[in-house]
Amino acid sequence: MKAHVIVFPGSNCDRDVAVSLEQAMGRPVEMLWHGETEVPATDLIVLPGGFSYGDYLRCGAMAAHSPIMRDVIAKAKAGTRVLGICNGFQILTESGLLPGVLMQNMSLKYICRDVHIRVERSDTDYTRQYGNGGVLRIPIAHHEGNYSADDGTLDRLEGEGRVAFRYCSPDGETTEASNPNGSARNIAGIYNENCTVLGLMPHPERLCDAQLGGTDGVGMFSSLVEAMQ
Repeated sequence: MKAHVIVFPGSNCDRDVAVSLEQAMGRPVEMLWHGETEVPATDLIVLPGGFSYGDYLRCGAMAAHSPIMRDVIAKAKAGTRVLGICNGFQILTESGLLPGVLMQNMSLKYICRDVHIRVERSDTDYTRQYGNGGVLRIPIAHHEGNYSADDGTLDRLEGEGRVAFRYCSPDGETTEASNPNGSARNIAGIYNENCTVLGLMPHPERLCDAQLGGTDGVGMFSSLVEAMQ
């Protein structure tokens, strides 16, 4: 059972996600610099949050062309699990591993606060520790988190069960008021066709310790450990 976290210039959540994974796995996680050209044999690759390359050009666009990403893309297409959180989600869309784009928040402002998201399905490697329709309180911290895609892509994501999480109210209602950034259909995270690649804007790694305010993020990492075992 092995996991690797990719570190880009400007990553700032790489240690957070590594600690959360190590707590769930009971063993160290390997950090890989973006300039490497190959990911060793692994069960999980994580693209962490942050501001890779200072968010120049477009968020995630430069990181998507880092040397390591060639092998990340190849391994993802071969079935290796890849988790992209916040900036990692942006990198996944820019690299073509997930459809759509993350645009500027509707408010045109950076948002950093806790939100509620609803688990749309609990039968994936990332969510098996959560209940269908369960509501999680998870932090967000982004300026470009407004998920957008054409209607055909959105319909396909819906029809194929590839919407992972939606922004919602504390009681699970998907309302305009509960959508912090204007994302299409309140989408907070999506899967690839095989549900092996997940991109989401909220930060589960930031709520994995009761002393830091909550543990709603623990289920994602314990789900992954269960799947990897």
